Amino acid sequence: MKMDFANSSEMDVAYHVLTKEGHTMYYKDLVLEVIKLKRKPVQSMSAAISEVYTHINMDSRFHYEGEGQWGLTEWNPPEVKRTHASSRAAGTKSAGKSTRRKEKLFESIQE
Repeated sequence: MKMDFANSSEMDVAYHVLTKEGHTMYYKDLVLEVIKLKRKPVQSMSAAISEVYTHINMDSRFHYEGEGQWGLTEWNPPEVKRTHASSRAAGTKSAGKSTRRKEKLFESIQE
């Protein structure tokens, strides 16, 4: 199925390009490919690059990888966040170890 780039948003075209490439791209290369595929008339190339870059930057499907490289958010594993319950459980374990250490130290002092 061929994508209708002319009637697609810049973000959809950028998503298509990155999916097809399968790896991160330098933002200017990505934006220029989007402009080329959309066959969008451009009066000012810098304004067109800025506009497309802004749209990509605001779309959660895209992830800035650093050093001008953009990829897809779905390529990155989700962040593992510690829940309050698991933090509490970890604290309980270390508190238990600390209590045992204190008990052993107290026993050795009493002997």
